[in-house]
Amino acid sequence: MAEIKKIPSREEIPLKDRWATEDMYPSDEAWEQELATLQEDQKALGAFAGTLGEGGEKLFAYLSNMERVNSKLRLLANYCMRKADEDTRNPVYQAMRGKFMAASVALQTANSFMTPEVMDIPEQTLNRFFDECPELERYRRFLNNLRRRKAHTLSAAEEKLLASAEEMADAPNTVYGAFADADITFPDAVDAEGERHPLSQGTFVSLEESPDRELRKSAYENLYHTLDGFRNTAAAILNAQNKQLKFFAEARKYDSAFEASLDASQVPTSVYLNLIEAVHRNLDKMHRYIRLRKKLLGVEELHFYDIYTPLLSDVDKHIPFEEAKQTVYDGLAPLGEDYRKILKEGFDSRWIDVYQNVGKRSGAYSAGASVHPYVLLNYTGTLDSQFTLAHEMGHALHSYLSNKHQNPVDAGYVIFVAEVASTCNEALLMEYLLGKTTDKKERAYLINHFLDQFRGTLYRQTLFAEFELNIGRMAAQGKTLTAEVLCKEYRRLNEMYYGPDIVVDDEIAMEWARIPHFYLDYYVFQYATGYSAAIALSRRILAEGESAVKDYLGFLSGGCSKTPIELLKGAGVDMTGPEPVEKALELFGTLLDEMEGLMEA
Repeated sequence: MAEIKKIPSREEIPLKDRWATEDMYPSDEAWEQELATLQEDQKALGAFAGTLGEGGEKLFAYLSNMERVNSKLRLLANYCMRKADEDTRNPVYQAMRGKFMAASVALQTANSFMTPEVMDIPEQTLNRFFDECPELERYRRFLNNLRRRKAHTLSAAEEKLLASAEEMADAPNTVYGAFADADITFPDAVDAEGERHPLSQGTFVSLEESPDRELRKSAYENLYHTLDGFRNTAAAILNAQNKQLKFFAEARKYDSAFEASLDASQVPTSVYLNLIEAVHRNLDKMHRYIRLRKKLLGVEELHFYDIYTPLLSDVDKHIPFEEAKQTVYDGLAPLGEDYRKILKEGFDSRWIDVYQNVGKRSGAYSAGASVHPYVLLNYTGTLDSQFTLAHEMGHALHSYLSNKHQNPVDAGYVIFVAEVASTCNEALLMEYLLGKTTDKKERAYLINHFLDQFRGTLYRQTLFAEFELNIGRMAAQGKTLTAEVLCKEYRRLNEMYYGPDIVVDDEIAMEWARIPHFYLDYYVFQYATGYSAAIALSRRILAEGESAVKDYLGFLSGGCSKTPIELLKGAGVDMTGPEPVEKALELFGTLLDEMEGLMEA
């Protein structure tokens, strides 16, 4: 039996491959000193209580102080959360994260008077404030957005109570993170030669991409059988998440947590529902893709552990990280030199935490700190890892440009548009790779990856979104989300989405327990809508060139200065109807046609 491969410790990762948290604070002690200043900030902001309706100068003074303190809060949060994610087992950073949450909640509680006081200012009076204090214009969008939710704003005392409950409300997400990333361990996966491979949330997908079916099956069964052993714990955590969402939605007089969540980012609920309906209308293409995968793999039964492996595994190769960076840089040339200059700065200045280490948070993300963005990867050298790099750097440059061109109060773009920049990068990278290959087998390999992007992003994320919508409705009706309830619904949706040519086994019914996005309320649908918008934008950029790039960079620089629907319209995509989703799925069908032709030729 071969020696077990070792996941390195944090200290074994070269410094150049670790993100530069010192760009935020030079040390933990400096962070602690900055955190301590929040007590004075809390007193300073609290002193404005009862005065915001007195005049424009007073309101401006409060809002400028609030903007300054919120900028400080975001940097404090970024530091402790990035450090905690480096090794989720480290008690020092768990404690720092806890101290930050306590200080943040205390500040929010002391500051809870702001919303009801702003709501109480008559419209005519607020207009006079703008005339009296021209500097207040900086906060017009913020104030208008706040006041549009007047029906869902409570009294000062009630707002203070809800603010004080925020730390408790975050408990399901915190508990799930400790459970999934730090505490739970999985048996090694074993390949056909008897070699053992470390199995974790971070290594699972790369193992599922292996051409060795025995390894894929072993990883799949070991992961889900282990999760199944904690099924009641996992269900209780997810049930608690949905209960707290229900509580806050009802407290704020929304009909549902679904409505409350989408209203926060000014996205009509019809966009979410239109997505599900459009995907349902195109499930035949998904079923056709599954049939093609089964045929090309030559298996009597297709299982979910056969979903990720490339159909042309002999074309697969290890891509060193330096090569991946260069390919992404080259592939994003259509976005212009100004864009690529920032991209290169990120590559060269340690914005990225590249490789997996023991205890590191699984998956990938980008966090837009004010000093510069931070990107977490668990890079494994696969084609998918290369696309993840392009994806997360799309997020990073979106944050960078919004921070550069907007005031802090308007820089934080909402989640609905967040996935557009990332998936547009992926689409442009794919077009670049397809455009430079003349080899039939390599082209088929890339198209297979493109098809898998559609399956994983448009279909699978919509399945997640429908699951989240349905269990949210169950919770709203007072139903307890037991493991049995969750597994039954998750299995039903997999049967519907994947069709009759795959074995929907007991293991896949537990997949909900490994999806961290279910703790980000009604988030996942935006991967699918973002992917659809990104496909449309990438085609416009390639077809129209400079004018389309100008509009797109304007979108990336927009922060939350307009509603997300308006920002996307400015870039050339209208997400209020189903057309972008239908067009993207039409492309999926065209790619299927080409893949079938290449495989028969």
